[in-house]
Amino acid sequence: MDSIAEYRSGLIALAGRPNVGKSTLANALAGSHVAAVSPRPQTTRRRIAAVVHGEGWQAVLQDIPGFQTPRDALTQRMQRTVDQTLTDCDAAIFVVNAAEEIGSGDRFIAERLRTTGLATVIVVNKTDNVRPHAIAHAIATAARLVPDFVAVHPVSAVTGDGLDALKDELRPLLPEGPAYFPPHLTTDQTPDERAAELIREAALQRLREEVPHALAVAIEELSAARDGVRVIASILVEHESQKGIVVGKGGQMIREIGTSARHVLSEVWGAPVHLDLTVKVRRGWRQDDSMLNRLGL
Repeated sequence: MDSIAEYRSGLIALAGRPNVGKSTLANALAGSHVAAVSPRPQTTRRRIAAVVHGEGWQAVLQDIPGFQTPRDALTQRMQRTVDQTLTDCDAAIFVVNAAEEIGSGDRFIAERLRTTGLATVIVVNKTDNVRPHAIAHAIATAARLVPDFVAVHPVSAVTGDGLDALKDELRPLLPEGPAYFPPHLTTDQTPDERAAELIREAALQRLREEVPHALAVAIEELSAARDGVRVIASILVEHESQKGIVVGKGGQMIREIGTSARHVLSEVWGAPVHLDLTVKVRRGWRQDDSMLNRLGL
């Protein structure tokens, strides 16, 4: 290993429009399920650190919400998180989707990155099941958006293709400095935050489009049990009709969400998880600062 003086560490922002696969990429590079992943845009609501460990270096990826126009107190906070993170970071990874035409949202983010002056690596994600000419087109288009880019990497965060080469690119982006986290940690989240994130993921993967943006998860209790971990949590929605959808006919939907969340949390913690889930209506929670504070948003 390098000497202490030569050790490198720093913060790298994962920037991109919603649903380009930033959270999947963060999980893949960290080698751990730290951020919620779903097909729904705006799955990421707050900054989540995904820690990537290397020989003589440590990169703390900042998985942040996608850039957006704020519509309520929640999305205002999400955009402030984006702005503050870009100010705090040492470098950036600009993520675009190889399977979609690069558009105005990508151009807006690229312009924001140029104004920060951060060294930027371009990642063309979701290359699996995309024809080579489409990947080449996405690479060329993204490269024109960030003329001073450090490198361009086509990858699939799902299959792992291209991730080793991308990981090798991270160390030169980092300044000299000590490790932020010990080797066994892959995120800065508390157990409560991680549980809420992964329960919400289980819900988002199963619910219809009118529900996800109005849904949040509050952890009521998280404690050690004799045979594992006990979690009591509430899924919050804004209307009674949404509660009915989350519960499902005969309670089928909430049971499916609970089963999936228990499985993922058991894998993450390496212990059996006993999960009690309820659904509560909290009207206007996205505009309620006290509730947003409680949820860590």
